[in-house]
Amino acid sequence: MAGHRQLLQRAYVLHHHPYRDSSALVEIFSEHHGRVGLVARGVRGRRNPRQALLQPFTPLLLSWSGRGELMTLVDVEAEAPNAMLQGMVLMSGFYVNELLLRLLRRHDPHPRLFLYYDQLLQRLARLEGDNPPELAVALRLFEKVLLDEIGYGLALACDGLGEAIEADRFYRYSPEQGAVAVQPSEPGAIPGRALLALAAGELDGEAARAVRRLLRRALDQQLGEAPLKSRQMLLEMQRMTHERD
Repeated sequence: MAGHRQLLQRAYVLHHHPYRDSSALVEIFSEHHGRVGLVARGVRGRRNPRQALLQPFTPLLLSWSGRGELMTLVDVEAEAPNAMLQGMVLMSGFYVNELLLRLLRRHDPHPRLFLYYDQLLQRLARLEGDNPPELAVALRLFEKVLLDEIGYGLALACDGLGEAIEADRFYRYSPEQGAVAVQPSEPGAIPGRALLALAAGELDGEAARAVRRLLRRALDQQLGEAPLKSRQMLLEMQRMTHERD
């Protein structure tokens, strides 16, 4: 459990919503304390400069105090400018934030995941265009790291029999059995080279498409039945983009 007071902790806002007359409830992801719930008192006042800072995708230095599930925000500073995300890239950022909200427990530190998230936002901010092909690669790699961090990583080096995954073979993957060699014509068959690329963190666009369903099934198993709001919005934006094209 977090201590009484934390000073200038690196963090990002994952989500916030109004609380009482002028305050907000803010969910953050911090480098050394994981996901933390904060009460930001009075931030919704018209002259309060904190309101503009407490936005997703802005690297922050936050101070808070208290114990229990909800702490009290004491101070906030911007560590760097906001990551400027637009279109599908912006929605993808909200998707990643929702995954963190749903899958991380409060006060469970994940410093490696925090650094990867920080790098992901920088990577997303450099993408150009409404739906660049590099976006899928970035998302699939983050999903893989997230599963590793919460203890449900995929076994990608060997198949279910303990044999090394072969690049030229095809596999069906299930959480219960791991990878099972199948014929290339079997529905859902995944190229071994795509599994090896995911394990090495070296996906290209083709491999990212091949492992998309695998990662989605693995995430859905941990998310439960409630659908992700951001995923539904992403699918709707993709549908509108295809219709426009």
